[in-house]
Amino acid sequence: MSIRSVIRLADWTIGPDREPGTSRPLYEVECTTCQASSEATEGPARPGSWALRHTGRHPGHRGYRAIITSFLRATPAPGNPLHEEAG
Repeated sequence: MSIRSVIRLADWTIGPDREPGTSRPLYEVECTTCQASSEATEGPARPGSWALRHTGRHPGHRGYRAIITSFLRATPAPGNPLHEEAG
């Protein structure tokens, strides 16, 4: 294990994580009546189908919360001493 300096007041950026092996965004829906939820998948179609089937079984359950999980990565901005290491 190595000890590294703490760099204060350095600029960083944050954005989508495009590193190899990183998951794509995950989609899920949750019933706002009973809090049952679909599985999280890499596309919105299956959670949407789950919501329609759930409403079919429980006609009074018509409200849903969309949950989209995106993966982000912080990277050193130009001028940050760690920028060259990241590039």
